Amino acid sequence: MPAAANRVRIIGGIWRSRIVRFPAREDLRPTPDRVRETLFNWLGQDLTGKACLDLFAGSGALGFEAASRGAARVVMLERDAVAFRALQENARLLAADTLDLRRADALEFLRADGGRYDVVFIDPPFRSDLLPQVLPLLPPHLAPGALVHVESPRPPDLPAQWEVLRSGRAGAVNHQLLKWTDHET
Repeated sequence: MPAAANRVRIIGGIWRSRIVRFPAREDLRPTPDRVRETLFNWLGQDLTGKACLDLFAGSGALGFEAASRGAARVVMLERDAVAFRALQENARLLAADTLDLRRADALEFLRADGGRYDVVFIDPPFRSDLLPQVLPLLPPHLAPGALVHVESPRPPDLPAQWEVLRSGRAGAVNHQLLKWTDHET
């Protein structure tokens, strides 16, 4: 298992204070506690009955947090084999039966998946160009009223159909809570 520094604490819900361990991997940067606290305040703490999608699971901090707070289903995608095995081990240790872990590429998943989600977490590696590729693929996967949380080094350029409901900054992390407003197209 990874070194002591490679861990994150779940901050709310049924697994509050439980530790999730993750491997040291380039570009694997867990969502900081402060950002997660803010995000789940924005979301209202309780995700009971919600379907969630974590497109770049990495450490699993966001997906495990959503499951801990009552989400009915959390699909967590991770492309890296080592990080994916750590997600599987953490899910086993937590007895997390609402998680759907998939070793998959986010872009390929969005092109093939027919699911719709109430909450989507997008936290791609900061040095990648994945965010502008993911956002156009996302609307068909959003349930009416769905919320999308985006983390990036700087606020993304968004088409007019995206409404920024909330935004914040913590260190190097810019984060926004978005809503797609054009469900007719």
